[in-house]
Amino acid sequence: MEQVILVNDQDQIIGTMEKMEAHKKGMLHRGFSILLFNSRGEMLIQKRTASKYHSAGLWTNACCSHPKPGESMELAVNRRLTEELGIHCQLDFAYKFSYRTEFSSGLIENEIDYVYTGNFDGKPILNPLEVEDFRFISLSNLESEIQNQPDQYTEWFKLIINQYHPELKRKVS
Repeated sequence: MEQVILVNDQDQIIGTMEKMEAHKKGMLHRGFSILLFNSRGEMLIQKRTASKYHSAGLWTNACCSHPKPGESMELAVNRRLTEELGIHCQLDFAYKFSYRTEFSSGLIENEIDYVYTGNFDGKPILNPLEVEDFRFISLSNLESEIQNQPDQYTEWFKLIINQYHPELKRKVS
């Protein structure tokens, strides 16, 4: 059973819990999101596989997951980027934010999300258990797509793009 790290509002560790139980109870836990940009400033986005436990088949950032108990965030982001996309690159911490969203399935994502950025110009090796498709897209086109088709994107990714876009522009330029 996969465990997540439970935290309080100050992001201090208060315990661990099985991942699905934490999502059913809406427990605050740590997660991360990775944003990758190519040399043209386009963002790599992925389409989550249809078998994901929530947000299945939706477009989102390059990679997102949870650190394991006892695992540093730096190890976790590199581990998961390799597992999902077969990518090895330098990742830099950008910022963190907290969000809570309820899904129609009854699951609740209540997370302090650590956002990392990196540069990547290659072609990822998709893990079919996690990722259905990928593409590179400019931030302006992405903003337009999210505005016109918000139901095609994950909730946390919309928050990253809509609320933290100025921070992303600094990372790209």
